[in-house]
Amino acid sequence: MQDKYAQMQRFFTACDELISGKYILADNKISEVLKAIAASEELTGLFTAVTERFDYPAAKQAYLRYPAEPGGTRGAAYLPAERGDLIAFIFCLLVDFDTGNIRLSDFLRKFFNEDGSHTASYTLFVERMIRPFRDIVRDCFPELARPGSVSRDREEALDKIGEIISLERGRMLQSTLDKVDADACELILAELYAAAGRRDTAELKALLCGYSYFLNTVGYLNDESRTLFELSAKL
Repeated sequence: MQDKYAQMQRFFTACDELISGKYILADNKISEVLKAIAASEELTGLFTAVTERFDYPAAKQAYLRYPAEPGGTRGAAYLPAERGDLIAFIFCLLVDFDTGNIRLSDFLRKFFNEDGSHTASYTLFVERMIRPFRDIVRDCFPELARPGSVSRDREEALDKIGEIISLERGRMLQSTLDKVDADACELILAELYAAAGRRDTAELKALLCGYSYFLNTVGYLNDESRTLFELSAKL
């Protein structure tokens, strides 16, 4: 069981790092996600089952529309409503990115174009596609995804913390911090997001202490960030 748990944690950590990481590192992080799947008997079984009868070419036609409107220059990306099809679709996309059949930069430009910014487009992509993929897989293995049992309040607090961290990243990107402070802030928030995603409450609490000190030092504490620190009491 311990080996199975470690293998599963490798997958969730890789997904968290893909979600919270930078666009420039995305190719390596996608490879890590796929390697983690290949190393886990449970995950290999899951993705074999969901892809066995999944029509990926038909799914691409149905869910990846370019242009979204006749004569337009933007595409639209959707997800299947059925959970098994959703994780099959994202898995196949990740394989295409990893093998080079689809270039991630082209995919982002077509379907997640945000004012020509790779960073903004990538953030939109991971929030809309990779996060639900990770969460559905986690739900498939409740006994392996995280140790022990947690209360509903604690789970809700962890989910809310993840949402607020995403908002904080957007807020701080718009700040007037100097480069040193901005880089430090991005590092802290990326690690916070990853810790929340893998349910590592000990690391999360430690990082939140550091983030509280940082915000007080630079003068950027607000009501939303205060809520973040209040929620940590429920962990």
